[in-house]
Amino acid sequence: MKENITMQDIADRLNVSKVTVSKALADKEGVSEELKEKIKKLSDEMGYRYNTAAKSIKNGCSYNIGVLVAHRFVSGTPSFYLSFYQAIAMELEKRGYYGILQVLQTEDEEQLNLPRVYYEKKVDGFIILGQINKEYIDLLKTIDIPAVFLDFYDEHDEFDSVVMDNFFSAYEITNYLFKLGHRNIAYVGDIYATSSIQDRFLGYYKSFLEHRMPLKEENIINDRDENGKFVKLDLPKNMPDAFVCNNDDVAYNLINTLKDKGYKVPEDISVVAFDNTIYATISNPQITCIEVNVEEMARRAVKHIINRINKKSFTNGRFFIKGKIIYRDSVKEKKQG
Repeated sequence: MKENITMQDIADRLNVSKVTVSKALADKEGVSEELKEKIKKLSDEMGYRYNTAAKSIKNGCSYNIGVLVAHRFVSGTPSFYLSFYQAIAMELEKRGYYGILQVLQTEDEEQLNLPRVYYEKKVDGFIILGQINKEYIDLLKTIDIPAVFLDFYDEHDEFDSVVMDNFFSAYEITNYLFKLGHRNIAYVGDIYATSSIQDRFLGYYKSFLEHRMPLKEENIINDRDENGKFVKLDLPKNMPDAFVCNNDDVAYNLINTLKDKGYKVPEDISVVAFDNTIYATISNPQITCIEVNVEEMARRAVKHIINRINKKSFTNGRFFIKGKIIYRDSVKEKKQG
């Protein structure tokens, strides 16, 4: 196999011009999306490596993307967002960019301090991974490089957002519990913490409305403090027969708490969750949950930020990625009697 694959090698294989290959790999206009994907796929298969140093000198770009994530999202072990970053970094590399992970410390978020890589002009744009406060978002509006939100959104329409379809996914998994005979279903999550948790709650609530079931205030259970740190779950006196948890970590802790109180899952109480992380499989029983399509979300976020960097004209807005239910052992049909 040839060691140094060039753009001309790719062009020859596809019977197109070297200019066409160059445009496709840089996500520039003038090449159809279908041909771009074909060129990118072949470049990966042939082992083509982008010469980003040469391109940087020529174009005045760093070909680096800052991936900014608040400290509260990566302080746990293992971290869902670190897995997200891995998917982003791999997708960026395919397109000739590098991802630079920047952990936003709580103090910097509160004091509105931008990362040093911005002031040193080491990045061409930011992917903001996970919810940050509104004041920091206002700060991002003032900078001269683009930013894309990943796994959250807010009312700022200046930014593109790539999010999971949390509303429909929660609606779907709550319907699943109703179908199995559950009626007293609780929701676990701070509904003011992030747009994702809030949308999951709203999908859960829609299922209640369609089943004409009253929503009990005591069945909305907070799972974290104002800094995002998990707190001890304050369970209702009238124990629900099922729980919808906003993520696998919480569901894992809930199941262990229920066991300590003498309940069996799923014989006595069913539990479902979101994300499909390691916690869903190390739990006993393993947790039925909505799987987040991390790879597709990362791919879309990378595509959006590169489009913004290249100043392509396309509609700003939110892009929703569908989740799917992974059926495991934490749910059981409830017999009505």
